[in-house]
Amino acid sequence: MRTLKQLIPALTVSDGAGVKIKRSLGQSQQLRLDPFLMLDCFGSEQADDYIAGFPAHPHRGFETVTYMLDGHMLHEDHLGNKGHLKSGGVQWMTAGRGIIHSEMPQQESGLMRGFQLWLNLPAAEKMKEAAYVDIAPSQIPVAEPVAGVSVKVIAGTFTYQQQHWAGPIQGLSTEPVYFDIRLAAGSKLTLQIPTGHSALLYPYEGTATLIAEQSQQLPEHHAAVLSESGDVCILAEQDVRLLLLAAKPIKEPVVQYGPFVMNTASEIEQAVRDYQQGKLTSGHAAATIKLHQ
Repeated sequence: MRTLKQLIPALTVSDGAGVKIKRSLGQSQQLRLDPFLMLDCFGSEQADDYIAGFPAHPHRGFETVTYMLDGHMLHEDHLGNKGHLKSGGVQWMTAGRGIIHSEMPQQESGLMRGFQLWLNLPAAEKMKEAAYVDIAPSQIPVAEPVAGVSVKVIAGTFTYQQQHWAGPIQGLSTEPVYFDIRLAAGSKLTLQIPTGHSALLYPYEGTATLIAEQSQQLPEHHAAVLSESGDVCILAEQDVRLLLLAAKPIKEPVVQYGPFVMNTASEIEQAVRDYQQGKLTSGHAAATIKLHQ
């Protein structure tokens, strides 16, 4: 079984135009998990915590994955593309060589809740064309292998006793796995994760127990970084919802300056110059990621 290596408590910070978020991965450059750069959880019923949103800003060199649990957000990019991200939906965006986009709330009250994950790209892909896809809830399979257990499969494949549920995101070089898991009190689930993949669990409603030689409780809003091999076994002593994230490490240098993530300082300097000179997005159009059917 995979064991617990590190617990990273999420800190409350603000980003964008003042949106309050809980940040676990990415609090500092030391608190990352290759290839994951950042994991933010946003959630509030108070409009002042989210209403200012994320006005237009650039990205280069990585992917952003926005998963909306509750609420309605509008994504717009520099090409005039628009995407409505609603409860249960996902946007998977590859910034590649450059994209400028905004993410703005489309509600003035009520609960807005979800996650944004930053997933690094290998050097060979950092300057590829930008691409993205909006994934509706109906396109995301939900496995219910046993009573009291459900697994929403956003990326990768969930396998249970010879049954397979493939998520809409497949075929990326980091082979990401992204599951939203719901366990009823008293239920247990064992997950198969590729050996060598970095992996973490993030309980966001309730606490869970990681079953291993020495079992460990995983508190709510803590990123639990796991060892590199073995299955993942989770026990719920109370109702719990949590994310499981895993991906193949890139094992390359990471140099980050705000929304730019490259391999060298000179590449970062070039990204800043390109943005300042209006060249970050010049000469290319955003493509559409093809979903697994």
